[in-house]
Amino acid sequence: MKNYKNIILTMAILGVLACKNDPKPEEPTVTQTQDLKKPMKQKEVVYQVFTRLFGNTNSKNKPWGTLEENGVGKFNDFTNQALQEIKDLGVTHIWYTGVPHHDVITDYTQYGISNDDPDVVKGRAGSPYAVKDYYNVNPDLAVDVNNRLQEFEALIERTHNAGMKVLIDIVPNHVARNYQSLTNPEGISDFGANDDTSVTYHVNNNFYYNPGEAFKVPQWRDGYLPLGGENHPLADGKFDENPAKWTGNGSRLSQPDMNDWYETVKINYGISPDGQKDFDDLPDGFDNEDYKAHFKLWQDKIVPDSWIKFKDIALYWIDKGVDGFRYDMAEMVPVEFWSYMNSAVKMKNPEAFLLAEVYQPQLYREYIKKGKMDYLYDKVQLYDTIKNVMQGHGKTDNIPPIQDDLKDIEHHMLHFLENHDEQRIASPEFAGDAKKGMPAMVVSATISTSPTLIYFGQELGEPGAEDAGFGKPSRTSIFDYIGVPTYQRWVNNKTFDGGKSTVHELELRDFYKRLLNFTINSEALMGDYFSLHQFNRENTDNYNDKVMSFVRWTDNEQLIIISNFDPENRYRFNLKLPKALVEKMQLLDGSFECVDMLYKDVRSTLNIEDGNGEMTINLKPLESLIFKINN
Repeated sequence: MKNYKNIILTMAILGVLACKNDPKPEEPTVTQTQDLKKPMKQKEVVYQVFTRLFGNTNSKNKPWGTLEENGVGKFNDFTNQALQEIKDLGVTHIWYTGVPHHDVITDYTQYGISNDDPDVVKGRAGSPYAVKDYYNVNPDLAVDVNNRLQEFEALIERTHNAGMKVLIDIVPNHVARNYQSLTNPEGISDFGANDDTSVTYHVNNNFYYNPGEAFKVPQWRDGYLPLGGENHPLADGKFDENPAKWTGNGSRLSQPDMNDWYETVKINYGISPDGQKDFDDLPDGFDNEDYKAHFKLWQDKIVPDSWIKFKDIALYWIDKGVDGFRYDMAEMVPVEFWSYMNSAVKMKNPEAFLLAEVYQPQLYREYIKKGKMDYLYDKVQLYDTIKNVMQGHGKTDNIPPIQDDLKDIEHHMLHFLENHDEQRIASPEFAGDAKKGMPAMVVSATISTSPTLIYFGQELGEPGAEDAGFGKPSRTSIFDYIGVPTYQRWVNNKTFDGGKSTVHELELRDFYKRLLNFTINSEALMGDYFSLHQFNRENTDNYNDKVMSFVRWTDNEQLIIISNFDPENRYRFNLKLPKALVEKMQLLDGSFECVDMLYKDVRSTLNIEDGNGEMTINLKPLESLIFKINN
C-alpha cells in the first residue's frame, strides 16, 4: 500500500510547501489550547508494537523464511513483566498492530481455516491490512489456535491490569480478496455475501465489480515473484475471482498493477463510480455538534450496508474491551460514514481513542469535526519537516509556522518519528544514527498537547536493516516472519530486562523513558505555547537554524525548552524572552533558578529586567534542555 500512499502524500505536500520552504516571519503570539476536544489532564503516549514480532526470539532471519524457520511472537509473550516494562517507559496506550485475522502463508486447515493464495498475499506472513476475518484474530499469534480469540481477550485484560489502554487496527477502505469469516456473530453476513455481482455498483453492494471479467494476477516484474519464487502449490499465477472486484487503492482494472494494493478489494460506501453519494449529507453547521447529536442524526436514516458492517465490527471489539482504533487510510472513506460510526463508538465508550491516517491537510478539520476523529497523523507537516532537519538539509525555521497553522486543532494532531510505514531513524536511508532522533523527539513530544507515538524498537535505536523477503531494509517488515535484533536483545529470552542490550541501546532507552514519563506528568505540556524561535533568530547571536526553542506553561508550571539538532557543534548563547511573553506568564523582575527536567544536572538562571527575560544556554551537540522555572 506504500506506493499509493506516496501519491496521496505528494499531493498533500504541495499544499504545505510554502510553510516548509519559505517561512513567514513569526509573530510573538500565544497559542491557547483549542477546545474541539477538551485536552486530558495528561499527555497520552501510544506505543505501537507489531504484535507478531514482539516476542520472537528467533534470530535466523532468513529472507522469505517460514514461520518454523524464522519464528513468530505470540499474544502470551506480553507477560505481566513485559507490559509493566512498557508501562514504565511512559506509555498510556498500546497499539497492537496486526491483530485481526489477515491472510498468511501458513497452513491452518486443520483448524478449519482456508489456505491463502501467495498470488494475492504480500510476503509470507501477510499484510495486516488485508483482513480476512474481522471477527477473529491472526492465528499466528496464538499458542492454541482454537483458543486464539480467548488468548487475545486475556491480553486485553493483562494490558488493562498494567494500567494501559488497548488499540487495534480497523481498515475500513478494503479487505482481503478472499474475505471469509468463520466466527461471525449471529445475524452477521460476510462482506459481499449478498452482493448483486451482475452490476458494477449498487448502493448496498459491499464491493465494486467488473461484470463479465475475471480477476487476473498482476504481471510480476523487476525480479519480484511471490514467496521469492519458491515452489508452492498455490503460487501458480492464478486466483479465482469472477467477476473481478476493484482493488483496494481504487484501481478498476481486472488485472491490477503489481504496485497496486492487489491483495485487497475496495469497500463500497455508497458512492457510485461517477462520484454520486447515495446517502445523506451532514446538515450545514453540524461539524460543531457533539458525537451525541451525530449519533441521533443517523438513527432515522437509511445507510449503505457497508456502513452497518463496519459499525458492527467496531462495536464488537469495544465490547471485547478494546479501548480504541487506528483507522487505516481514513481519507479514502467518506466523512459521513465516520460521523455515523465514530458517534456510535463514542456512545458505547465516550473515552474511546480514535486515531486516523489522513494525509491531506485540507481535510484535517473535516475529519476531526465532521468525522468525530480524536486524532490524525501529523505526517506531511511536522513529521516531514522535522525529518528534513534531522537529515541535515532542513531548517528549524520551518517548524513554528506549522504549529501556528494547526493551532486550532493542535491537540488532535498525533506526533511521531517512526511507525510501521516510515523508515527507522537509525537506518542509513533516514538519519543513520538513532541519536539524531533525540532533539527531534523532545520537540515532537513537548511542542503541543497532542499525543506522542513511538514504534517498538525506536527507543533502542533499531535500524531495520534486515532483508526480510517482501520487506526490505530501512523499515521493519510487516509482511514477513522476521526477528528485530535490537528488540530481541532487550527481550533477552523473554526476561524483558535489556540483559543483552548494548550500552548505547540502554542509554537511548533511558532517554526515552525520562522524556516520556516527564511528558505524561507535566501540567505545562497541556497548557499554553509560545515560540521563542524567530525572536531569537533575529535578536540573539549564535542562535541559528539548527536550534529550536519555545515555552510551555500553566499557572503552576513554566517550562523553557531548547533543542540542538546539530550533531557536531555546541552552541552557547543568551536566550531571550520577549516582554509580551513575560507579561503573559506573569513573571516579575528578578532572578529565577531553572533546572533541567530530563537529567536534573544542568542549571541556569533566568534574569528578568524591565519585563524582558534572558538566560545563558550552553547546548552540546544533539542535546535538549527542558528547564523548569523555579518561581
